[in-house]
Amino acid sequence: MSFTHIVVFSFNEGSDAGARAEEALNALAPLVPELREFRCGPDARVSAGNADFGIVATFEDVAGYEVYRDHPEHQRIIKEILVPNLAARTCVQLGG
Repeated sequence: MSFTHIVVFSFNEGSDAGARAEEALNALAPLVPELREFRCGPDARVSAGNADFGIVATFEDVAGYEVYRDHPEHQRIIKEILVPNLAARTCVQLGG
């Protein structure tokens, strides 16, 4: 079994949150051994209307995701970088 967390963000106009989030999240990933695969970054800007930034994180199971979700550094990134700059957030989680 695996559990995949996919989230996309749109940031407020003029925000530099994407670059800061990418740096912070890539530094967080090695701190969470439950992560099987992790990728994040800005939209490639190939198609109009896309969100600004995306994350794909895969775990062995839901419990592994919960470790990531609740990690203090992850919570800091959410509070200090993402939420203050957020225009919209969409998430989907795939199990199985």
